Amino acid sequence: MAEIRDLTKGSIKSGIWSMAIPLITASFVQMAYNLTDMIWLGHLGSRSVAAVGVAGFFTWLCNSLSFTTKVGGEVTISQSIGAGSVKRASVFANQSALLSMCIAFVYASFIFIASPGLVSFFRLESDISAMSVEYMRIVAPGIFLTFNNNTFSGIYNGQGDSKTPLKVLAVGLVMNMILDPLLIYGLGPVPAMGTAGAAIATSSSQFVVFVIFIYRLYVRGSSLGKMHVLVRPGFNFMKRIAGLGLPVSMQSALFSMFSMTLGSMAATWGYVGVAVQSIGSQIEAITWMTGAGFSTALASFVGQNYGAGDFARIRKGYSYTLKLAFSISAVATLAFVFFGGELFSIFVNDPLTIDAGRDYMMILAVSQIFVSLESVTAGAFNGSGRTVPPAITGITLNGFRLPMAYVLMNIPALGLNGIWWSITVSSVFKGVLLAWWYLVFRKRLESGRDHGVLKGIYKPVKTVGKRMYSIASRLWQW
Repeated sequence: MAEIRDLTKGSIKSGIWSMAIPLITASFVQMAYNLTDMIWLGHLGSRSVAAVGVAGFFTWLCNSLSFTTKVGGEVTISQSIGAGSVKRASVFANQSALLSMCIAFVYASFIFIASPGLVSFFRLESDISAMSVEYMRIVAPGIFLTFNNNTFSGIYNGQGDSKTPLKVLAVGLVMNMILDPLLIYGLGPVPAMGTAGAAIATSSSQFVVFVIFIYRLYVRGSSLGKMHVLVRPGFNFMKRIAGLGLPVSMQSALFSMFSMTLGSMAATWGYVGVAVQSIGSQIEAITWMTGAGFSTALASFVGQNYGAGDFARIRKGYSYTLKLAFSISAVATLAFVFFGGELFSIFVNDPLTIDAGRDYMMILAVSQIFVSLESVTAGAFNGSGRTVPPAITGITLNGFRLPMAYVLMNIPALGLNGIWWSITVSSVFKGVLLAWWYLVFRKRLESGRDHGVLKGIYKPVKTVGKRMYSIASRLWQW
């Protein structure tokens, strides 16, 4: 049984690296589930990729909603451990798992029932829509499992143990890599099932991960002790968990919905537009998955040190994490600029999709460092128990993408690329604004004048809002 890792003592670099490396690897393992499907389905054609890509938005939404219990569990557990109360941390772990089971069941049921209406939103050809609905209904049980697997990972992360979730997720990935080609293309007595096979492979893999987590947490026990299936709901604990996790969840969920709307706009250019966004977002995940790993690592680090009241250590941890994230983002930027088309050709062999994908990568390259800045800063806020600022920044500026995209896509010289420029411009604004907000918050916190993250920033935020509105008005007139 792994012991609780104390992040309030010892080397800051060692503490963050020990958390970040497994988390980043786990993020890529999670991304590899979708990439494996995309690679194998890509050989069936862009239409299959588009079908799974549409369904992927709702899997993405599942991950977003799971942040309610995942992030809420991580922060409450880490802060309780930092304050020296392991018993309280154990209670938060049980309550976050119970809340996760309830929300996951409701969402998976909704996806199964409402999938035809959800897919029709994209106005795709009938055969692509049919494949997408079939995929979503088969993967619905896997959505329930994925939701809870994310929460279980958060329970371990809050304890400073990011290695255990990585090991468990790796088992699922290996199984998915074996099942995908077998079920998609068939072999011997196993029939070729196409997109349905990809859904079965993903759900089966998530089931194995779920069973392993259940065994380790409820039978074997973690460093917090054995968890209990039948536990009385503690509404005060659940309220605290949801209060911390819900802003993050809403930000991510709305981000998914905004992306779906952008996907609907991209669908104006047919399967090429949908395929470029589906594949491009997976490739771009190189940056934001890495940033998410550093963000979660920093959140656990900050959470424990916040509970211990060591603000100087928090400052040093934030600075060091930014340097690490920036270095990786710089490498991704260069890769997007010089090898964008080659990266797309891994997934499809359609020349139109590859050419459009090359433009996508060039445009998104501009924002990669700012994506990391936003992710790391969000982790610092989350660990401090202030999840609202990243949510406000993200929701506002992600929402701003829609009118911006509408204006830019109707400029003849830009067309489809106007949608991608709306993503890049908003990402730059998000990174800069959130980092500035955190510096204001941290200054007030260290001086003992913290009475809420909104105080002292109303006028500057109002000024930024007016300037953004002015920019949007000028673009519209142009």
